[in-house]
Amino acid sequence: MALLVEKTSSGREYKVKDMSQADFGRMELELAEVEMPGLMSCRSEYGPSQPFKGARITGSLHMTIQTAVLIETLTALGAEDGLATDPKKYHKMKERLVGVSEETTTGVKRLYQMQANGTLLFPAINVNDSVTKSKFDNLYGCRHSLPDGLMRATDVMIAGKVSVVCGYGDVGKGCAAALKQAGSRVIVTEIDPICALQALMEGIPVQRLEDVVSEADIFVTTTGNKDIIMLDDMRKMKNNAIVCNIGHFDNEIDMHGLETFPGVKRITIKPQTDRWVFPDTNSGIIVLAEGRLMNLGCATGHPSFVMSCSFTNQVIAQLELWKEKNTGKYEKKVYVLPKHLDEKVAALHLGKLGARLTKLTPEQAEYISVPAEGPYKPPHYRY
Repeated sequence: MALLVEKTSSGREYKVKDMSQADFGRMELELAEVEMPGLMSCRSEYGPSQPFKGARITGSLHMTIQTAVLIETLTALGAEDGLATDPKKYHKMKERLVGVSEETTTGVKRLYQMQANGTLLFPAINVNDSVTKSKFDNLYGCRHSLPDGLMRATDVMIAGKVSVVCGYGDVGKGCAAALKQAGSRVIVTEIDPICALQALMEGIPVQRLEDVVSEADIFVTTTGNKDIIMLDDMRKMKNNAIVCNIGHFDNEIDMHGLETFPGVKRITIKPQTDRWVFPDTNSGIIVLAEGRLMNLGCATGHPSFVMSCSFTNQVIAQLELWKEKNTGKYEKKVYVLPKHLDEKVAALHLGKLGARLTKLTPEQAEYISVPAEGPYKPPHYRY
């Protein structure tokens, strides 16, 4: 279907694939808003003062219902549409950039790499390492969306199967927990002895991929690295073993090697679910979402509530960057949000779940040397 270029009342051009779906989309947004108390609280708290007035915000985000709620929150706070009509690389606008906020583990790694080699062009706030992002979105979001994507794509019975989770960081922990709770026998591969020990303490064996590749039924990459499952590994897998990625780009799985293997046959079972058959064995594997993020390719990503935690951090980070744009507070470095804002994000989501916090007495606060209203943990505390 060709996308027609249309214009808003102000003359801005836009393309919408099917405008007849607008009412359905609005209903989805309204349902999501109820599940996103953090963003809705931001609208209530900051909307009247329009703190983003004059700011143009552009984003590189997965286009989900939850992202739409974030966009409408930013505009409710006064932000203008960003640079959607500018197809050029960001270098063209670097002089105008006030700063960026980044919420993916992979993206944050790139920012720190740029900071180290002197190529970071703007202040950056690392949202990913806010506790209310990494310990919730990465962990609980993946615990929800991995089995959702698996079942939508394959309708496979997870119970009884052997699953290999490559990586046991926050994403890997969520995936391993979901598979284990569904009755799978889970094996973890790891490079980090601390993460490996954590897996073992949860009753999950830690092995090398090459030692278990022919035994498992489901393979999930969660590492944020490249070359995790290679062509030789896929050639040794059981017939119809399921291979998917929830951690990074499609180079966690050697898709190039698979696609260019002489005589390999790709059979599309349904969108985002393909069976790849090797010519010499006549057996194959099932690859989800072409090796890209399967929870978005085969399902709808993380649920609204946990994304509210992440996106509330994004709003707060953007507010901080815009408020301090002329003060010199932020240099061309990577920063993290302070602990009291992390706790604020968590607090905004408690009421929705019916929680009531215990209050410290002045004597108790003095005894443990923390403010009665927080923050309650030092920056180095590991949750």
